[in-house]
Amino acid sequence: MSEEPRENAAGMQFDTNTERLADDVFVVALSGEVDLYTAPEFKQQLLDAVAEGARHIIVDLSETTFIDSTALGVLVGGVRRLREKDGNLSLVCTDKNVTRIFEITGLDRVFQISASREDALAGLL
Repeated sequence: MSEEPRENAAGMQFDTNTERLADDVFVVALSGEVDLYTAPEFKQQLLDAVAEGARHIIVDLSETTFIDSTALGVLVGGVRRLREKDGNLSLVCTDKNVTRIFEITGLDRVFQISASREDALAGLL
């Protein structure tokens, strides 16, 4: 499900890659800026994973440099879809500025935020 890196309207690069780790566990890795222009591609990756049986999705933001409110909306929508299936959506985030956005909005109480994929996977067990 990997796609070629592309640029948003501001010329910033964005890439997304989805990996299936188990029957119902997927990782969606994002890099670059996730904004109004790139969030629809991110949303489609989440929808595709859910359609393929995902109950647990880890969104890896370790290579993400910026997210806007559109991206936050996609994440919240993903949580809702997965909770309907008794699943969850967790995040891997290493960038302090991106993490701060979750803290400011209070979404750090909605999402499990881990420093690595390994930590996020351990949180599923």
